[in-house]
Amino acid sequence: MRPVRLDLAGFTVFRDETTIDFAGADFFALLGPTGSGKSTVLDAICFALYGTVPRWDHLRSVENALSPSASEARVRLVFESAGARYVATRVLRRSARGKVTTTRAGLERLPADFDLSTLDGDGPGGGELGEVLAGTPTEMTDAVAATVGMPYEQFTTCVVLPQGEFAEFLHAKPAKRQEILVNLLGLRVYQRIAERARQSAKEADSDVRAIDALLDGMTDATEQSVAEAAGRLDQLRGLAEAVAAAVPELTDAERRAAEAREALADLDAEGRLLAGITAPDGVAELAHAAGRARTGAAAALAAVTDAEHAEEQAAAALDAAGDPAVLRRTLERHRERAALAAEEIALAEAVAAAEQRAGQARTEAAAAETALTEAEAALAAARTAQTAAALRPELAVGHDCPVCAREVTELPPPIDAPHLAEARAAVTAARDRRDRTDRAARELAGTLAAATRQREQVADRLAALTADLDGAPDPDTLTGRLADIDRLRSAQTAARTRVTAARRDQQRARAAADDTERRLRTGWQRYDSARDAVSRFGPPTADRDDLAASWQALADWAAEGAAARRAARADRLAGAKQAATAADAVRDKVGALLDECGVPRPADSAADAGAYQLAAALAVERAEAGHRRAAERYEQAAGLRERRAGHARANQVAKALATHLAADRFQRWLLTEAMDLLVDGASAILRELSAGQYELAYEAGEFFVVDHHDADLRRAVRTLSGGETFQASLALALALSEQLAGLSTTTTSLESIMLDEGFGTLDPGTLDTVAATLENLAARGDRMVGIVTHVAELAERIPVRYLVRKDARGAHVTREQT
Repeated sequence: MRPVRLDLAGFTVFRDETTIDFAGADFFALLGPTGSGKSTVLDAICFALYGTVPRWDHLRSVENALSPSASEARVRLVFESAGARYVATRVLRRSARGKVTTTRAGLERLPADFDLSTLDGDGPGGGELGEVLAGTPTEMTDAVAATVGMPYEQFTTCVVLPQGEFAEFLHAKPAKRQEILVNLLGLRVYQRIAERARQSAKEADSDVRAIDALLDGMTDATEQSVAEAAGRLDQLRGLAEAVAAAVPELTDAERRAAEAREALADLDAEGRLLAGITAPDGVAELAHAAGRARTGAAAALAAVTDAEHAEEQAAAALDAAGDPAVLRRTLERHRERAALAAEEIALAEAVAAAEQRAGQARTEAAAAETALTEAEAALAAARTAQTAAALRPELAVGHDCPVCAREVTELPPPIDAPHLAEARAAVTAARDRRDRTDRAARELAGTLAAATRQREQVADRLAALTADLDGAPDPDTLTGRLADIDRLRSAQTAARTRVTAARRDQQRARAAADDTERRLRTGWQRYDSARDAVSRFGPPTADRDDLAASWQALADWAAEGAAARRAARADRLAGAKQAATAADAVRDKVGALLDECGVPRPADSAADAGAYQLAAALAVERAEAGHRRAAERYEQAAGLRERRAGHARANQVAKALATHLAADRFQRWLLTEAMDLLVDGASAILRELSAGQYELAYEAGEFFVVDHHDADLRRAVRTLSGGETFQASLALALALSEQLAGLSTTTTSLESIMLDEGFGTLDPGTLDTVAATLENLAARGDRMVGIVTHVAELAERIPVRYLVRKDARGAHVTREQT
């Protein structure tokens, strides 16, 4: 597995969308301060493939993938494996309750010509990009293991070596270490080969037993059986030739017998045909009935014609009498005019009476108005006298008058003033009377106007009706004409009834005539059929005007012909018997040929020549089929014996292979060889890293370190210091990476190795040796080498560096290249 491109968004410290392009980065370093997010890049690669990260709590790993302030995390890894390019994608979302779940997981194989630049701006989690290999987290587990060539545990041991687990392969138990090597080297193939060999042996043995069972049922498949079948075939072919030679004689005899039988049958058929011709019963009565029916139909037709003529006359008279609706409307208008004339007289009287009452009301209103004026004048005079009476006591001779302002020279006599209340009451009574008479006059004037308008309207309508009825018949004339129309309508109804009855009678007469005509035609058809059936014998000519006479003449002629044929039958019967006897003799001769060869004769003793020839041909056909079956069974048995020998040989080979691979002896030998090569390679690298001080040894499933600076002391790897453990683990990891491609039986190869451990614990000399070792490993070009470090001196020696920095929003990556 070699990473090509990594896209992140919302993944742990990488909150913003981030793309890391690994193209051309065969040897790179992730450089940055502690806590900046360097190791998170390797975590993202591991998470995209396997859905978890070694340094997380596996029970809560999905929750750890999401940035605290993000609601969604997306990771997409484009990588190469075994020459093909793939893309692994995982998308996670946080629910409203804070639960984080995987909403999308997929693995796709990209087309060979896929352009990665089309992924720009398409963030992780986009649509399908190629052939879908997995679409759920469960499916991805097997799909990724098959594509990368190793499961999660081995990937984090041999490819991505995380912090705290760098020395896992060095310190692993022998069983786990063996399992890793078995998977990496593909040694389980030999287990599968052994299992397949045992299965093949069982299948071959089963095939041998099945063929033996088939051969047990083919004991007759011999060369002698084939020869006997060939001899029988030759015998029957000779029979077929002999029967074919005798066929013409039998055919000629059968033809003469058949002709004699046919002549006898023809004579009998002619006799039966002629004897069956007799005149039907009731032929003479049928002709008379047909005549009567024609006469009745003609009379009924004449009755219908008369009735229809009477109906037409009644309809014409009714049409000439006029439209009764128009006459009724005219009569109604006469009645309306009379009513309007009477109404006009009554309205004239009402108008005169209204005019008289209106005049009286106007007179009374004028008198009331005069009385009101007089009462108001009396009220004014009373008020003046009352005022003067009130001033009289105030006057004094020699003083000015308060009214005229002149000196009073003489006092006026005492004033007797009238009562104002009486004057006011008189005015009120006069005003009330004036108002009543006024209202009465107005009401009567309205009544008079309404009566006048109504009279004018009636007069107008009366004048219009009078003008419309000018020249119209008078009411008595109209009444008489309507009565005439009623009488004519009744006459028309009666005529129509007579037409209906006449038509029913005509239908019955026509049906009776049609029935007799049909029966008469049927009689002639029967006659024609009977005469046509014997036309070849020359029957008498028919009289088309007399059916009964024609039938009688034909019946008499047929009786004479039937009698003549009965007389000739004895001679023809004798000839038929003689021809049948001759045919039976020839048939017995041919049957004897069949009997000699054991071929059954035809079931019908009177079978024709074709049946005997067919019997011989069928016998030959059966013999040929028997000969073919014998030859085929002989060949089939030979083929089965040959197949049995092949299955027996396959069984022996498969058993031998299964025995050689039994108990995993071969696999253990291969593992031992692989471990020896791995230890030799790791020892050489460790000597270089430790300046010749240490070598690696392996014995009884455990690793040891040989210290050449301490009298070649053998030390268990668990006693090494941190720096020493780093050197030994690095040597073993690099050796494993180098040796795997040559040792593996499958396509699995460590195309990349990424180290995230302990470079800061090395002294300058060892660090220089480690750097040189990694440079040599990367320079070979068969794998990508990546390290995670914060040691600037080491990073400066690496051509491609990814600078990881962290700010308030999250981590960011910048690529540098020298």
